[in-house]
Amino acid sequence: MRNTDNAFASSGESLLDVEALRADTPGCASVIHFNNAGAGLMPAPVLRAMLDHLQLEASIGGYEASAAQATAVKDFYAAIAELIGAGPHNIAFAGSATHAYSKALSAIPFRRGDVILTTRNDFISNQIAFMSLRDRFGVEVLHAPDHPDGSGVDVEVMTALMRSRRPRLVAVTHVPTNSGLVQPVAEIGRRCRELGLLYLVDACQSVGQYEIDVEEIGCDFLTATCRKFLRGPRGSGFLYVSDRVLREGYEPLFIDMYGARWTEPRSYRPVETAARFEEWEFPYATLLGCAAAARYALRVGVPAISRRTPWLAARLRDRLAALPGVRVLDRGPAPAALVTFAVEGLRPEPFKQALDEQKINSALSFREFALYDFGDKDVEWCLRLSPHYYNTEEEVDTVVDAVSGLVMGSAR
Repeated sequence: MRNTDNAFASSGESLLDVEALRADTPGCASVIHFNNAGAGLMPAPVLRAMLDHLQLEASIGGYEASAAQATAVKDFYAAIAELIGAGPHNIAFAGSATHAYSKALSAIPFRRGDVILTTRNDFISNQIAFMSLRDRFGVEVLHAPDHPDGSGVDVEVMTALMRSRRPRLVAVTHVPTNSGLVQPVAEIGRRCRELGLLYLVDACQSVGQYEIDVEEIGCDFLTATCRKFLRGPRGSGFLYVSDRVLREGYEPLFIDMYGARWTEPRSYRPVETAARFEEWEFPYATLLGCAAAARYALRVGVPAISRRTPWLAARLRDRLAALPGVRVLDRGPAPAALVTFAVEGLRPEPFKQALDEQKINSALSFREFALYDFGDKDVEWCLRLSPHYYNTEEEVDTVVDAVSGLVMGSAR
């Protein structure tokens, strides 16, 4: 099922066997799932991997089951590494993207007066974490401005701030959760490498949607969830840790018997791999589900996914923009598959509930989730629709018709 870069015709028509992929996705039979930026529908092999392991645990015991599945457990690291262009030793399992992000931040020995350089579009939880570090350790949180053309952060201004302020950490969210904006993370990474700066990338909304190459991005840490466009289970994520970080001895604030060896009564030694960022206890069924999700994406072909998914979103975005009373909010020259729009005069919860009743899955975003972005756009809330490669053009049209009906009905 692997696809090449020529998997799509110029029209955007998929050469993927979409019907077979939908047959592999039980949820497609009951809903139009346009909430993949929240949690993608799991394909059957992911569900099967998890259920089989739970059955094994019930049959022979938890420790015994993980030992019996040792090869499959190792494949999680190999599969994620292949997905993002890393080595298995660079990968750590995490309970969520936020868990991974917190682990990375905890490994940086911040001092009073240190600077964290970030953007106005970084994820809400990341922004809160930065402010917590500010309040606890006296670091300064500096937001680089956006480019006037709406393409994302102004890389030149950000680079000037790198040179003048020498931040302890540069942190960027690749695809913000509140819009289709795609930040130029590789270009930022090039500037960080030139200046020897530590670089953290939140790839929560891009892993599984786009081809990711950590060497090309040039990051020291990269975090992601498995539940979104990768289509894995909830309660899972991963952390990429560069060889530079491992070599220079960074370790999380709290490290346990899995991530370190107790060598003397008063000393310990961190393990040499990214496992130093993990803990002893694992949800092995979840981890195996993540491995199956990564392998599934690789079999489908990430180049093909990265073409079809934004193409479906562009069709959706264009059709929504043509509706009276609908204001599409996405920015940037090539938005990702997160389509956000506002409708004046409608209340958010009843609007979403009306779509729910038509078996259309969506998500709401509110001003508090993205104070800078929503302040610039002067909106209090938006609806987010996020199709994926297993969705169809007919589903796009059905969703647009449903939105149109609700908007027109409210205008009467």
